[in-house]
Amino acid sequence: MQQTLPQDSRDDDLADFTPRPITLDGITRTVYVSGAGPAVIVMAEMPGISPDVARFARWVRDSGLRVYLPALFGRDGAYPEAEAGMQVFRRACVSAEFRAFGAGTSSPVAVWLRALAAFAHNECGGQGVGAVGMCFTGNFALTMMLESAMLAPVLCQPSLPLDEPGGLEISPGELAAVRERLDREDLVVRAYRFEGDRFCTEQRFAAYAAALGPRFESRVLPADAANSDSPPFFSQIIGCPHSVVTAHLVDAAGEPTVAARDEIITFLLERLTETESPRRDTTTI
Repeated sequence: MQQTLPQDSRDDDLADFTPRPITLDGITRTVYVSGAGPAVIVMAEMPGISPDVARFARWVRDSGLRVYLPALFGRDGAYPEAEAGMQVFRRACVSAEFRAFGAGTSSPVAVWLRALAAFAHNECGGQGVGAVGMCFTGNFALTMMLESAMLAPVLCQPSLPLDEPGGLEISPGELAAVRERLDREDLVVRAYRFEGDRFCTEQRFAAYAAALGPRFESRVLPADAANSDSPPFFSQIIGCPHSVVTAHLVDAAGEPTVAARDEIITFLLERLTETESPRRDTTTI
């Protein structure tokens, strides 16, 4: 996907990221890269790499990690308007790369993302790679655990399959293989959602817990902790507390969403660098 110039004053030009065409398994995608340190793959929610997604990626980068932000759908850097965002959503739902409906299957794009994890680990070295999925991409961080370089999966409001509130977007064989690896290597999966989220439901987290047991560490934030002043796509289309570390994050001290963000970054640092708490810097490539 080619980077396009901002079309709205609220767009993010992503100027502090380097857009790189990366070809894996014969498929080329643009990946925005920034920072230094062990690799973390941040996968955007619908409707794409928004200013809020980029803000979260910068927080991860500034803690001392190298962020890889793949362009999977939407216009890169776009402010999430309702109509344009809905068009992106509809296209993704019928794309062969994603399995938006029906439990028990994995999206084909997850294979490319696993290859990206191996690629990033080869570039960055270190103990391994982290991944943060959100909404439409939420479960991909779990499927990516089939790549041995992956050590720190974070699932933010995983929302697929859209038609089964208690379903999981992963094949049974892959789920069993992930569980076996988590047990064997003493690894855990972190997951976050808001109470009352219609897309990432209580039933879905219960299904993850049943499948992964104590390896699934979930956090459920109160609905009233969500930012009430979110972009149109989230206020008009999503219509419920949903995006824990992006559109519905309240960036103020003491807020539950800020605590969740800091916990995620600490988890990534502990798994990938054995650093106890985030450190802030402004290193970019």
